[in-house]
Amino acid sequence: MLLYPGMTALDVVGPQALLAGLSAGNLHLVAKVAGAVESDTGVSLLATISLAECPRDLDVLFVPGGDGTPAQMRDAQVIAFLRDRAERAAWIASVCTGSLILGAAGLLDGYRATSHWCVRDRVLPILGAEPVAERVVFDRNRVTAAGVSAGLDLGLALAARLCGSDYARTGQLVAEYAPRPPFRSGTPEEAGPEITRAARAILDRLAADSLTAALALRPR
Repeated sequence: MLLYPGMTALDVVGPQALLAGLSAGNLHLVAKVAGAVESDTGVSLLATISLAECPRDLDVLFVPGGDGTPAQMRDAQVIAFLRDRAERAAWIASVCTGSLILGAAGLLDGYRATSHWCVRDRVLPILGAEPVAERVVFDRNRVTAAGVSAGLDLGLALAARLCGSDYARTGQLVAEYAPRPPFRSGTPEEAGPEITRAARAILDRLAADSLTAALALRPR
């Protein structure tokens, strides 16, 4: 699981909580340098190993999203790491705008994929992906999830592929994942125009910077 400055902590922690039991102590939190990595809300996660120390052959290669996404899309070291490990990974996964980082590495070219709604339809096509408005999208060995909270869905869906539906259902019950949100405003369609405008004001910088990074990658 890749960590980087400006990631969204829940993008990592949700799937990690549901997948950690599969790893037998071999779930690695990876960053350029081992140690604390600050998220986009100020919470730090601890990278256990560096990119160079990460095992070459992976069952799952996972990338979170967050405000730091555009910088990672431009980071040659991160892109090279993803391309190398993806050559041998059984599954390549992302949550939220993490799919844009995969796309920047050329790993979603010709694949159906999703991302956060603020970038999904505009930025993913520039990176060669076919955008899909679903919580979790599987296409061959790629699995992408929509914004932030969809990481829990990805964790369960991927656990089912790895260990069967009963394992995943048990994990869901252990986590008591039975969401009943107090508001039905988790998508622009449900939230309505006024709330969507307020959300866009918060997300505009991320969306604009991600678009700029994607356009810079497009062949001239």
